Amino acid sequence: MKVEASSQVLRREHLDSPAVGILLLCCALWGLQQVAVKAILDEVAPLLQGTVRSAGAALLLWIWSAWRGVPLWRRDGTLGAGVLAGVLFGLEFACIYLALPHTQASRLIVFLYLAPFVVAATLPHFVPSERLGGLQIAGLIGAFAALAYAFQEGFALPHSRQWLGDSLAILAAVLWGLTTLVVRTTRLALATPEKTLFYQLAVSAVLLGVGSALTGESWSAGVSWLAWESLAFQTIVVAFASYLMWFWLLRHFSATKVSAFSFLTPLFGLFFGSVLLHERLTARILVALLCIAAGIYLVNRKSPMSGR
Repeated sequence: MKVEASSQVLRREHLDSPAVGILLLCCALWGLQQVAVKAILDEVAPLLQGTVRSAGAALLLWIWSAWRGVPLWRRDGTLGAGVLAGVLFGLEFACIYLALPHTQASRLIVFLYLAPFVVAATLPHFVPSERLGGLQIAGLIGAFAALAYAFQEGFALPHSRQWLGDSLAILAAVLWGLTTLVVRTTRLALATPEKTLFYQLAVSAVLLGVGSALTGESWSAGVSWLAWESLAFQTIVVAFASYLMWFWLLRHFSATKVSAFSFLTPLFGLFFGSVLLHERLTARILVALLCIAAGIYLVNRKSPMSGR
C-alpha cells in the first residue's frame, strides 16, 4: 500500500538549524559507534553485540513510551509494515556486525553509505515530492565520490576474506535504504517515531538473538569494563537516543535530504579512529570534508524552477 504521507503529516522540504544540529550529532555518534563495535569484537561476538543492543534499547524505549504516554500496542494497521521494517533493520545490522571481522572499518563505512543512493533512487516512485533535481543528484554523487577519495588508501590493505566483508557491507546499505523506504511509504509514515523504532528494535533483537544462538556465539570469560561501556554506548546512546531522533527527523523532513547528511558519518568515524585508535589524519580527509559539505549544500538547495 502506498501512502503519500505529506497529506497527513506536515513535512518541511528544507532542514532548519535545529534539524541540522541533530543530524550532525547523530552522524558523530554513528561514526563513534564503528570504533565501539570494532574495539570489543574479541570479547563479545558480533551478533551477540547486536542482540544486546537491540534488546536493551527496545526495553528503554518501552519505558520511555510508557512514561510519555505514547501507545505502542494500539492497533493502527502498522503491524505488517512494522515487522517488515524490523526484519530489514535486523538483517542490516547482522550484515554490519558480521562484516567487521572480515574487512577494514573504513571500507565497510564507505560501502554502507551507498544507502542514500537507494533512498534517492527508489523513494520518488512512491513520494513524488522527494524527487531530486540535476544539481541535487550531482551533490549526492559528488559526496560519495569524496568518500571514495578519502578512504581509497584502505582499499589496498590485504585481507584474506575482505571480499566477504565488502559484500556484506553493500548488502547492509541496500537493506538500510529499503528500511527507510518502508518507513516512508507505508502506514508507518503516520506512526509515532517511538512506535516505528520499537518495531525495528524488538524484531531485530529476536532475529539477531536467533542468529547468535544458531552460530554458537557465547560470552568470553572476564568481559572487560571497556566491553560493558561499549555495549552501554551502543544501546543507550546510539540505538535508543540517536535512532529516536533519526526517525523523528524522517517523519518531519524530506527523507532524501535527511539521508544525505549520513555521508558525514564516515568522516566522524575516521576522526574518532584517529583520536581513540591513534590513526593518522591526512590532508586527503580535510579535502573530502569540503567536498561532502558542498554535496550536502547542493542536495538541500532549492530548485529555482520548483521553489524546492
